[in-house]
Amino acid sequence: MSETSLHLTVHRMTWEAEGVLSVELVHPDGKPLPAWTPGAHIDVEVGGLIRQYSLCGDPRTATAYRIGVLDAPASRGGSRHVHTRLRPGRTVTVSEPRNHFALEDAPGYVFVAGGIGITPLLAMAREAGRRGADWRMVYGGRSRASMAFTDELAALGGDVSVVPQDEHGHIDLDTALAGLPAGTLVYCCGPEPLLTAVEQKCPAERLRVERFAAPTVERAGDDEAFEVECRASGRTLTVGADTSILQAVEDAGIGVDSSCREGICGSCETRVLDGTPDHRDFLLSEAEHTANATMMICVSRCASGRLVLDL
Repeated sequence: MSETSLHLTVHRMTWEAEGVLSVELVHPDGKPLPAWTPGAHIDVEVGGLIRQYSLCGDPRTATAYRIGVLDAPASRGGSRHVHTRLRPGRTVTVSEPRNHFALEDAPGYVFVAGGIGITPLLAMAREAGRRGADWRMVYGGRSRASMAFTDELAALGGDVSVVPQDEHGHIDLDTALAGLPAGTLVYCCGPEPLLTAVEQKCPAERLRVERFAAPTVERAGDDEAFEVECRASGRTLTVGADTSILQAVEDAGIGVDSSCREGICGSCETRVLDGTPDHRDFLLSEAEHTANATMMICVSRCASGRLVLDL
């Protein structure tokens, strides 16, 4: 965690569905928290691990953050700690909100949620309604009992389709994505098979996705060593063919925020001062990749032999 980390108190924990707890965090002195926008997430230190959770409350509630946590026994331990050890009254260290999945201005939206992927989209649907935009939500899950926030979603008054798999099968994406009006954007969050299916059926320029895990990508394995000048630190490092920029920087004693090490959370985003990155993250858009203004140093490499970074 960085120097701007927040030490918050667990105010309330609520069962939202089978296996899903919401956790409400407040400042111990009741002070307002840093503002956020729909699609934002926070890093949360849980059981010695740092995990990312989307904010799913209302941005207008300035004194509380709310996250939704799925109990995933096969995970690396963060969700298990929340469900079995975290309790109201405990102190939790979190980052200030970051948003790489922001709700862009558009005349209309289609939200496609799978399971716990409802968390960022719930806040987006609320904001779309406030903007007066047309919106509809298609929300799939294993069963109706496992699907969180359905009552809250229904209360927003939009066109909401709840699709429990055990009752109706998988979401019918052909119907959900058919006949999109001009300018309508599609936002999708959920498990990788859903994201992959939506990516195959929706024009890339219309689609915005957020991943909870990095997809498997086959690479040639012929990476080469390159140099990185850390301008702020006055150091020049060699990044080996079998290591990452992040690891090389950490080994050199240069402090940098990091968490997922998979190119999906944005913690290690670093400004590029010169050179051309080989972008391998799953977070920045194609336009941001082309701009080469920043890169995720946990997974991305160098396409120009040398990089100059703001480190």
